[in-house]
Amino acid sequence: MKLIAKWLLSAIALLFVANIYTGVSVPDFTTALLAALVLGLLNMLVRPVLVVLTFPVTLVTLGLFLFVINALMFWAASGLLQGFQVRGFGAALLGSLIYSFLGVIIDSALERLFSKK
Repeated sequence: MKLIAKWLLSAIALLFVANIYTGVSVPDFTTALLAALVLGLLNMLVRPVLVVLTFPVTLVTLGLFLFVINALMFWAASGLLQGFQVRGFGAALLGSLIYSFLGVIIDSALERLFSKK
């Protein structure tokens, strides 16, 4: 149940990002659901490999390179989906920052909600 709630709230967060930032475009909720799914899969499967491969760069930049990896995942998801559009790497960076911030809020809210049971 928590996974489905996170998926739905992540799709809503993606729609919110598209509404407040013109660099990201999501036409409807169905596309947002697919984009949230693809982002989750990329972050689960591809991101850990990139983090390990770029560990020296991440260490030298004191972790700031992780923002670049997040932006690349965001941009890659837009390349895999038809309706989800990100206008360049800068838009991916800012869009992923907003989306990640909302993800932290969603995770903490769900943790509070589901830990009370």
